[in-house]
Amino acid sequence: MTVLPDDGLSLAAEFPDATHEQWQRLVEGVLRKSGKEVSGGAAEDALSTTLEDGLRTRPLYTARDAAPDPGLPGFAPFTRGGRPEGSTAGGWDVRQRHAALGDGTVLADLENGVTSLWLVLGEGGIPVADLGRALDGVYLDLAPVVLDAGADTETAAAALLRLYEERGVDTDAVRGSLGADPLGHEARTGTALDFAPVAALAKQVAETYPGLRTLTVDALPYHEAGGSAAQELGASLATAVAYLRELTEAGLSVEQAAAQLEFRYAATADQFLTVAKLRAARRLWARVAEVCGAPGAQTQHVVTSPVMMSRRDPWVNMLRTTVATLAAGVGGADSVTVLPFDHALGLPDAFARRIARNTSTILLEESHLARVIDPAGGSWYVERLTDELAEAAWEFFRSIEQDGGQAAVLRSGRLREDLATTWRERSAKLAKRREPITGVSEFPFLAEKPVVREPAPEPRSGGLPRVRRDEAYEALRTRSDAHLAATGTRPRVFLATLGPAAEHSARASFAANLFQAGGIEAVTAGKFEDSGATEAVLCSSDSRYAEEAERTAEALRAAGARHVALAGRPAAYAGVDSYVFAGCDAVAVLSATLDRMGVS
Repeated sequence: MTVLPDDGLSLAAEFPDATHEQWQRLVEGVLRKSGKEVSGGAAEDALSTTLEDGLRTRPLYTARDAAPDPGLPGFAPFTRGGRPEGSTAGGWDVRQRHAALGDGTVLADLENGVTSLWLVLGEGGIPVADLGRALDGVYLDLAPVVLDAGADTETAAAALLRLYEERGVDTDAVRGSLGADPLGHEARTGTALDFAPVAALAKQVAETYPGLRTLTVDALPYHEAGGSAAQELGASLATAVAYLRELTEAGLSVEQAAAQLEFRYAATADQFLTVAKLRAARRLWARVAEVCGAPGAQTQHVVTSPVMMSRRDPWVNMLRTTVATLAAGVGGADSVTVLPFDHALGLPDAFARRIARNTSTILLEESHLARVIDPAGGSWYVERLTDELAEAAWEFFRSIEQDGGQAAVLRSGRLREDLATTWRERSAKLAKRREPITGVSEFPFLAEKPVVREPAPEPRSGGLPRVRRDEAYEALRTRSDAHLAATGTRPRVFLATLGPAAEHSARASFAANLFQAGGIEAVTAGKFEDSGATEAVLCSSDSRYAEEAERTAEALRAAGARHVALAGRPAAYAGVDSYVFAGCDAVAVLSATLDRMGVS
């Protein structure tokens, strides 16, 4: 047996160095086999992905994709974390959201892994008068409380501070936030609030409660209105700067004012973009704080995105929130809220709340995600994406400041239009399934029984819209459900498969998946006249279409088909009315199909 020496061993010692150009040539060869004639940098471009905000991810990153030095955790620019120890000491703060009173739900959360509470009070939440009952049995010196009371913030804050006093909680032990966010409330409702009571609260808190914050800079209204990552970051920066101005004018020092702010961001299933967003957010705020003369780290509360939560096949939301929570942890979030998988359907049940709690627990206790500070640090891709996103967000922030600040762009409608433009572009990708939604636009399950929940309180509204990725497909599925309720069957389309399975399977599967996304049942067995369908889709290979498409279309029409489509790229086949193919506008196709079928 040969024994390898244990000194100086390099596993790559016998392999020659490869160059970037050699790799590009290999990529060219692969693309050539798929019919794409490209060379050099065009080969990389062909495999690159365009993101929002003018960002573009390439298929390969190397050491030449340098980014600014991110520093070390706990030191400016805080890209790698706001605290030198990160979350290694005890993990991130697991913060659960409560918008309604339930029997024992608050205590159940705290007894099973939750470490702080986020209470929605007033309009769209728990009545302020019930705050004491909501916190009954809670050790307020151990569990930080974060309020979200909108126009009722002053009343809710007074009630919470009174509760601390009545229960004998030492002022030094009070943790959490009073959650004041006048501009966030205006974004949600269209109603402006007076900042004077908030400034007075901030002065009281700064003087009496060293561990409490007064304001939340909530970026969720912009995320939920369809904004991009850079727009979310830019709007939050502009909001924070507006609050600094108000607080310092009210008499607080810059250091005191900055210490009153906590930032809230969304985490999506796009894990790398989420990681980069949180790292970029800390870097951006560090720059603002430095310019203002109060250098310090940003405190981040991260919430799994409501926009990504689907109403159909909601069980998939467990997977989405797991990935989002992982990204939040890797990105360095201080607090994380995992929305229950049934959040989009109403009030979550006990099972959903347990799964939400345990998502953080598994990532912390079993996956050991917090053992390393900034595990994405040093990744050429993540560092470059962080830098590019920070630059894009800074430009958006500057444009807001040039237009008069956050309040001005909210009231002029400029911010609404910016977010709407981004959402229109994203909606086009969703409609064409370039951004797939598993269980909704891809692999839908029509036979699944709907998940029903008790209705949640109506959220605050009247300002920026709230969008969801699934909204166009949800409207189609709702039409199908109404048809099922009225007739006992779903609308149907007949898949006319031509030739052996090897020729038609791929396109038949594609067509079935496409039509089911609109609630249209795909029938493949038997004859057209026995299918109960009024429309048919030809499914086969291009060569088979050339031989049989026109003849089959004519036969289907003779059997009663009122519309004949073909699964494949558009061509000139007599008797074929439309074509469905990868990249077509699925929402438009499905809507038109339901219209023709009389499904309203």
